Amino acid sequence: MSLLGLSITTLAALNFEVIFQLTMLAMIILAGPIIVGLLVLRGGDL
Repeated sequence: MSLLGLSITTLAALNFEVIFQLTMLAMIILAGPIIVGLLVLRGGDL
């Protein structure tokens, strides 16, 4: 029974890691257009 519990724990940890990585990836991808939009609104220059 402990083997089954271990596999469920491992899957839960892996699922959390995948969710965390996808969240970080989405934040990085969205940061670019947000910065460009802020620069356009402020009339800034790169």
